[in-house]
Amino acid sequence: MKKHIHPQYDYVIFRDTSCGQDFKIRSTCTSSQTIEWEDGKTYPLIHLDISSASHPVYTGEQRQAKAEGRIAQFNSRFKKRSLKSKQE
Repeated sequence: MKKHIHPQYDYVIFRDTSCGQDFKIRSTCTSSQTIEWEDGKTYPLIHLDISSASHPVYTGEQRQAKAEGRIAQFNSRFKKRSLKSKQE
């Protein structure tokens, strides 16, 4: 690799602000905020709105209300039609 053309790739702490979970991951992201980690070293701190710790798809708390509502609407529309055809 050529020197001085690649971004610095080092450990960074990502904090999910919605649930307060912290992750130590290697990244090229930088930040002026720092945090002292469990190992006693200081790392840059990046705030996230959502991560795998709070995202509904990854936590298993995915909302199905929208889909259930659509299915109920579909069934109610076609139930009326099927009742009309049976009466005739």
